[in-house]
Amino acid sequence: MTESDMYRKGSEIRRQLMGDSQVQKMAASVYDDPMMKKFGDYAREAVFGMLWSRPGLDLKTRALICVISDAATRAWPELAIHLRMARRQGWTEEELGEALLHLAGYIGLPSVREAMLTAKEVFAEMRKEGEGA
Repeated sequence: MTESDMYRKGSEIRRQLMGDSQVQKMAASVYDDPMMKKFGDYAREAVFGMLWSRPGLDLKTRALICVISDAATRAWPELAIHLRMARRQGWTEEELGEALLHLAGYIGLPSVREAMLTAKEVFAEMRKEGEGA
């Protein structure tokens, strides 16, 4: 794939959101075959390059929107990724936990329970890696 301006912009935003170690980890474990590489290339250009770079919202707000959306749609693997991004953008564990708990009245306790269990694992992992407090 020839790298477009949006692809390069998306790569930079993705790296800013995820950090070098997560980008490298995903390259070695998720995007390590041709089919998934095509998916990753598309996501980098269309999602990170076009959506995340739009004016009007900062990266911190966009990350929280993704956390809420993932919890509401029960997208647990994506929730783990977006929780990391949200922490890296400055949301605290307490704030993210409160945002998830707030959803209980809207999406139901079972979904919130799973979201909070995912958050518990992600936050513990990040503390172990030295990325969270």
